[in-house]
Amino acid sequence: MAMIRNKATVRTFGGELKKQFGCRVHKIPVHAGMTCPNRDGTLGTGGCTYCGPSGSAAEWTGPDQTVVRQIFKGMDMARSRFHAEKFIAYFQPFTNTYAPAHRLKRLWDEALGVPDVVGLSVGTRPDCLPDAVLDLIRSYQDRIPYFCLEIGLQTAHDRTLQAIRRGHDLACFSDAVSRAQARGIPVCVHVILGLPGETEQDMMATVQAVLDMGIQGIKLHHLHIIRGAPLEQDYLDGRVRLLEMEEYIRLVCRILDTISGRMVIHRFMGEAPWDLLVAPLWTRRKSEVITAIYRESGLCVQ
Repeated sequence: MAMIRNKATVRTFGGELKKQFGCRVHKIPVHAGMTCPNRDGTLGTGGCTYCGPSGSAAEWTGPDQTVVRQIFKGMDMARSRFHAEKFIAYFQPFTNTYAPAHRLKRLWDEALGVPDVVGLSVGTRPDCLPDAVLDLIRSYQDRIPYFCLEIGLQTAHDRTLQAIRRGHDLACFSDAVSRAQARGIPVCVHVILGLPGETEQDMMATVQAVLDMGIQGIKLHHLHIIRGAPLEQDYLDGRVRLLEMEEYIRLVCRILDTISGRMVIHRFMGEAPWDLLVAPLWTRRKSEVITAIYRESGLCVQ
């Protein structure tokens, strides 16, 4: 796959943290025992079509373990594998603002009480961000060195949002981002590339939409099929086409050119537990994919 490209300027998540803290900082996934309005009957019971039963929980996490225990387990792994020195508690599975503000405060304070935890990252949906929760998040801005609100959008196209059963539209997302930005809260948006029925033009339009909103960070995921997710049967029946590895690399390179340093790249591709991954199998070749993205983009990391 030969390409002649100008160098893309990229601000990576790890690079930005190294600038801020002067050392390797690693995110530790935490399961807070929450669910989702797409699962508890408020909006639906089956979840989004791409979401597996575990809601992207890490292998050492679980609602039966305390926040502190999960963090210590994750820290041990990150120190030995990545030589990390500081840590961010990442409340990841399902919808992590889907609870009263007083419960969220208790969980977040528990995480921040662990030595060497320097910040929080909270993953959620745009329809689960009432003003009381955003006000709580704002109260942490001056107390801790780092707080990032991660909001799942996946696509800027309402027709796709409806097809994947997200339960909200682009206007809902835009409103949540606007209210967060009014409080000075940094936002990272999650985007899935290769959703059923979307063209490359559709995906680039999603990237442009979030750029136009002035969002600070983006996580790029490729659509993958997880065992037990509603999309699994559609894929097995041949109704879902997934991106080939080369297609994905080329698309990410084009996105990096478009972003050109205006957003922090929190993630270049999605991951899945090997025992739950149905397809595409190139998901297991993460280091190879990222190396190819760097090579083909001629990345200039800032």
